[in-house]
Amino acid sequence: MSIYNIPVKNIKGDQGTLAPYQGDVMLIVNTATGCGFAPQFKGLQKLHDDYSDQGFAVLGFPCAQFANQEKGDDKEIEQACELNFGVNFPLYSRIDVKGKDAHPLFRHLTDEARGVLGTKSIKWNFTKFLIDRQGRVVKRFAPTDEPAKIESHIRELL
Repeated sequence: MSIYNIPVKNIKGDQGTLAPYQGDVMLIVNTATGCGFAPQFKGLQKLHDDYSDQGFAVLGFPCAQFANQEKGDDKEIEQACELNFGVNFPLYSRIDVKGKDAHPLFRHLTDEARGVLGTKSIKWNFTKFLIDRQGRVVKRFAPTDEPAKIESHIRELL
């Protein structure tokens, strides 16, 4: 299955796919506004701002599976991201990223890019997946990997 055919719902509740990003480089991130890593939103937004005109997008997928650090409904999540962190990159509806109810997108991402010691499961918020222009998952980054550390990898793909 192509990453571009997986159904997703944006933060406004509209159903779609990632087909609009076909041919772009993407950084897909499971986010949580209440997480200690939430300051990374600013770095993610900077990457999005700096490279979006070259065919790059950060895509945020809120998740509450880790210590329930994403509270509220999609509208509240969107407001918190915008007001607290200045986020205007695309956000999607809150999903599960691990376990039996994991969203198909994150099942695909974890099948394609394993974590430390070959683990498949996502361990925490702000796990990041870098996707090339052909829709291939090329690298997985840990929650502790700051967005600035990812920039050189993005430039290589652009």
